[in-house]
Amino acid sequence: MISTSNLSLRYGKRVLFDEVSIKFTPGNCYGVIGANGAGKSTFLKILSGEIDPTTGQVSITPGERMSVLKQNHFEFDAFPVLQTVMMGNKRLWEVMAEKDALYAKPDFSDADGLKAAELEGLFAEMEGWNAESDAANMLSGLGVKEELHSRLMSDLSGKEKVRVLLAQALFGNPEILLLDEPTNDLDVDTIAWLENFLADFENTVIVVSHDSHFLDAVCTHIADIDFNKIQLYTGNYSFWYESSQLALRQRSDQNKKMEDKRKELQDFVERFSANASKSRQATSRKKLLEKLVIEDIKPSTRKYPGIIFKAERDCGDQILNIENLSKSSPDGVPYFSNVTFTLTKGDKVAILSKEHIAITSFFQIITGEEKADSGDYNWGSTITKSYLPNENSSYFKIDYNLIDWLRQYSTDKDETFVRGFLGRMLFTGEETLKKSNVLSGGEKVRCMVSRMMLTNANCLILDEPTNHLDLESITAFNNALKDWKHVALFTSHDHEFVQTVANRIIEITPNGIIDKRVTYDEYITDENIKAMREKMYPKLEKAK
Repeated sequence: MISTSNLSLRYGKRVLFDEVSIKFTPGNCYGVIGANGAGKSTFLKILSGEIDPTTGQVSITPGERMSVLKQNHFEFDAFPVLQTVMMGNKRLWEVMAEKDALYAKPDFSDADGLKAAELEGLFAEMEGWNAESDAANMLSGLGVKEELHSRLMSDLSGKEKVRVLLAQALFGNPEILLLDEPTNDLDVDTIAWLENFLADFENTVIVVSHDSHFLDAVCTHIADIDFNKIQLYTGNYSFWYESSQLALRQRSDQNKKMEDKRKELQDFVERFSANASKSRQATSRKKLLEKLVIEDIKPSTRKYPGIIFKAERDCGDQILNIENLSKSSPDGVPYFSNVTFTLTKGDKVAILSKEHIAITSFFQIITGEEKADSGDYNWGSTITKSYLPNENSSYFKIDYNLIDWLRQYSTDKDETFVRGFLGRMLFTGEETLKKSNVLSGGEKVRCMVSRMMLTNANCLILDEPTNHLDLESITAFNNALKDWKHVALFTSHDHEFVQTVANRIIEITPNGIIDKRVTYDEYITDENIKAMREKMYPKLEKAK
């Protein structure tokens, strides 16, 4: 068990945490949520001992081992991959190193023999003989190929290092597991493996993630950071979000009787308890929800952006026709080829590829920013496009304040009009006078969304729209796209976003496309589609 007692953290006048006392118990997975800057990652660093609190303390049950997902991707560059994973169990690694050093001594003595026997006993107790095979199995489960296991960490790509460091954190069944954004740079199959692993994990997990689907799959509790405090709630992220929104609506309804409110909340809890059967953590979560005291549900004080896309006109019958579009990298590696499809009214298409650069190139081609190697595309005369690029730094080079920055994209130059669109994205008061060239990644995306809303376009093209956004902004964006009645082409690593928005999946590959009118979950689980995908990428694999 791990707990905090009267924990506070201050940086000058800024208070991040104030008198936080909280307990995390075995068998539960806690999702830590909060707005950008609330201190989610900082809280994990305090728990791990990387940062000392201003006051208060962190307590861990004696003898329990804590494991932390490392964020420094270069820390283990001098070590082989397999050894890096085994170093996750620090005590086991120390025993192994000490034992090997003893056996390597040229003047091995009787005293050394006694010490070696003691170390062998400890090694056996910690199941050291299985360590190498366990580490290899974990790496394979996370998609790290066997031929990489003996390579140095410095030889691996950034994405491969992420998987190795995740294996390191999971290795050896730690009693307490701290994970900060564990799904970053993981593909859908690896995320599914991690979800299953954590669902079966019997110890304490504390995780920070902006992936609501992941939080729903693994969490039994939500730890909400707000007003410098941390409040624990039973259930996963969707339960926390929907219950807090329901409580907020009830609080604003002054005429509703208390008994009616209680009945509405009770029905809500029962519905979520029934739906818990969809999760690997179904049994424990259902029991937790059944024990929930209705009065524990409180309105959220979190602010959600007002993302509302309105099209100035409907799409006509001719939207987008693409014929045999192809594009390769400068050194001749094909991104995609023979891309042929037609958009129809109401299409909300998730564009997939094993290489994200292929999708970005595709979007840049159809928006006129880049030229294809071959093929054609034609937009209908009624179509107006609004593009949210993945890389937006070129839009923020001039030191305009936010009002002047957005005004340059607006036909209506009135300051009140422009402020309204900034306000929807939570830029209010003095924040609107902030210089556009000093914004954070999340603030830049929110500005770009304000710019999109101004266009009143009827076709949205979105390249990783949820990157850099907090859960509140992602949720608002997700809801806006679910309500969108016109045409959208988008790509996202956010499972929930793709599953709830897309009504068509198109995967662009070096050997053509796969085009299916199915949900994302159906697409990634269908065995026939899996077989098709394997056949479409041989050239890409060889080129690598």
